[in-house]
Amino acid sequence: MTTNIPGVLLAGGLARRMGGGDKPMRQICGRTILERVIARLKPQCDGLILNANGDPARFSVFGLPVISDNVADFPGPLAGILAALDWTAANRANVEWILSAAADCPFLPRDLVARLYHSLEAQNAQLAVAASGGQTHPVIGLWSVSLRDELRHALVAEDIRKIDRWTARYRLATVSWPTTPLDPFFNANTVEDVAEAERLATLDGG
Repeated sequence: MTTNIPGVLLAGGLARRMGGGDKPMRQICGRTILERVIARLKPQCDGLILNANGDPARFSVFGLPVISDNVADFPGPLAGILAALDWTAANRANVEWILSAAADCPFLPRDLVARLYHSLEAQNAQLAVAASGGQTHPVIGLWSVSLRDELRHALVAEDIRKIDRWTARYRLATVSWPTTPLDPFFNANTVEDVAEAERLATLDGG
């Protein structure tokens, strides 16, 4: 059921293209990107957690559990997804699926979880990822908690860091969204992107 799917917001990146600092804490029209992501996903998910490394106190204002990567020296979204799967297995024993999303995507679809889950079921898939404009967005998807040990082995024993390499091993449902009036998976990687996001926010209702 889509009502029993928690979400993890992946904020583990170092934001080098913005000169350091946390990308999700940049503001768009007076609201942080992370605040916008939470507002989009909270109605769709059965609770949210935040994956971020370093001092968790910097995110305390959001009131979310903050989990760090639990596999050493594996920076990147797969490590964050694994940490979320492990946290879910330990804290939410009845949960089969989690949603992952980038914490720097302020315009995520309001039907993200529902469409991913329905496609996963319809295709009897093991994983589901989002796409738009002919491009997949592998950090935005549904992950089976039952695959966490296989993911750990891929990270630790096989040194696999690219999400596409790992998901290619499984039955994968890819769900596409339109890019008009804006791409819902637009992410703010640079200072210029933040300026563009200010413009897009007016198309998205602010």
